Amino acid sequence: SSKIRNLEVQSADDVAVLEDCIDFSSTRTISKTEEKIEKGGLPGCLDDDVIPGVGKEIGPEAQIRFLKAKLRVMQEELDSVVCECRKKDDENQNLKSRLKNMEEENTRLQRTISMQRSQTEKYKMLSQEGNKKSEGLQQEVTALEKVLQ
Repeated sequence: SSKIRNLEVQSADDVAVLEDCIDFSSTRTISKTEEKIEKGGLPGCLDDDVIPGVGKEIGPEAQIRFLKAKLRVMQEELDSVVCECRKKDDENQNLKSRLKNMEEENTRLQRTISMQRSQTEKYKMLSQEGNKKSEGLQQEVTALEKVLQ
């Protein structure tokens, strides 16, 4: 979200551009655009398919209303995209945090597994020693039984 909030874009004279998402508002952008239109008349970009073919047949006031409406729609879309980006950023941060926790948990479990394996090996060796001792004692008991008979 810091990338989005600190976004700085160069602006052209007749284009409303996002300079800082924190201080950004549709109303301010629209009023700035209206001031530019009032000072310099209609922008020279009207011939570049911004206004449909009938744009040349309608008056300047209708063109301005059309452009304002189009600007509002575009602003709403931009606001929606910015909001979605912030949500995705938050989700990314959340997932990064969860990943870090999972990695820590994985490391802890790997240490536990390692300790348990070493204990298992230790107990196997003790079991083998006990079995050998038991076999030796069993042979001794058998020998003593023969002696007693």
